[in-house]
Amino acid sequence: MKLKIAVLSGSPKGEDSVTLQYVRYLQKVHPEHEFQVFHAAQQIRKLERDPGAFAAIMESVAASQAVIWSFPLYYCLVCSQYKRFIELIFARGREDAFRDKYALSLSTSVHFFDHTAHNYIQGICDDLRMKYFGRYSAEMYDLVRSRERARFLVCGDNFLQTAASGAPAATQFPPLRSGDFIYRPAAPYPDLTSGGKKMLILVDEIQSESNLWQMVQTFAGNFAHPVETVALTGVDIKGGCLGCCRCGLDNTCRYQGKDGYIDFYNEKVKGADIIVFAGEIRDRYLSSRWKQFFDRSFFNTHTPTLTGKQIAFLISGPLGQLLNLTEILSAYAQFQQANLAGIVTDEGGDSAHLDALLRELARRTVRLAGQGYTQPPDYLGVGGMKIFRDEVWGGAAVCLPGGSSLLQEARLL
Repeated sequence: MKLKIAVLSGSPKGEDSVTLQYVRYLQKVHPEHEFQVFHAAQQIRKLERDPGAFAAIMESVAASQAVIWSFPLYYCLVCSQYKRFIELIFARGREDAFRDKYALSLSTSVHFFDHTAHNYIQGICDDLRMKYFGRYSAEMYDLVRSRERARFLVCGDNFLQTAASGAPAATQFPPLRSGDFIYRPAAPYPDLTSGGKKMLILVDEIQSESNLWQMVQTFAGNFAHPVETVALTGVDIKGGCLGCCRCGLDNTCRYQGKDGYIDFYNEKVKGADIIVFAGEIRDRYLSSRWKQFFDRSFFNTHTPTLTGKQIAFLISGPLGQLLNLTEILSAYAQFQQANLAGIVTDEGGDSAHLDALLRELARRTVRLAGQGYTQPPDYLGVGGMKIFRDEVWGGAAVCLPGGSSLLQEARLL
């Protein structure tokens, strides 16, 4: 049976994506099947502006029997551009195009929280009512190793055979249950002080009637002095991380001098002692704007930049149903060598209780900042930093003949 497979490429590099070379290799081995590649991440601006271009991808997905979600890892997840593409699927009501399609998630990385990225994609596939076959998480250089190529082909063959057979598939992540709670805060009592510590609240956007904005206002209202609050919509960010790794040499970003993100991060974020991140859940993560913020901070590469700071999260949405996202938030604090002072959500459905939680979080962040406390890392922090250590200082790199690049070698396969 000839299969039509839609490949949704989640790399800003488009055709130069290392991950995509795995797909091209599978395509070369299986010429009997039709592979259509769509550069969903690289072309996200066009897909946002041009509904026709987006609809064309959806129609191709609808006409396919299988979908490959192909992506590199960016900060425990997919890149912000790919995240935005996923948001558009739901925002434009095109879930129908994916229903009953077989799905494979394929990534390349150094295995730093690759499981959380695949958990996210699997959750999205379950939400889209796809038949999720499984995941393949490759190390960056696996494609130039004969043993790993053979392993990948076993996975690819099984995926294609399963899609051709029409076999059933189980779901792992149940649909999210969102309540209709509207937070009505009481007037806060502004008697707290930051004890000389600089506090910053970051929110992706200001929606004055939203639960999230009310939570931000209530948290800040517990202080006798103004608390600086910055909306990411007001920060000059020209685009998402491009994955060029130019920053790897001396932390110089390709966007240097082209937008205001680096200056904002260095002056505002790194200059604060207490940082509160406020966001609303969007399809099993936060918004793509938040993902852009985290991705762009990679101009610091693997160097922790929030060491010793207190960080907290204000989350609107069903975080209790998203253990994967909770793990990502905890991991973020740990690999930044910061202290996670707490997470408060609006899930409880009780305004008075939420008032109390926000006040206690405000009090706790200041107290812990004054004590200079950072909790010891657990497996998330210790394991993550050792992966980085081995990648930077170990023997992970492959010596390629003739000085050719990994991409060039992969394309010869």
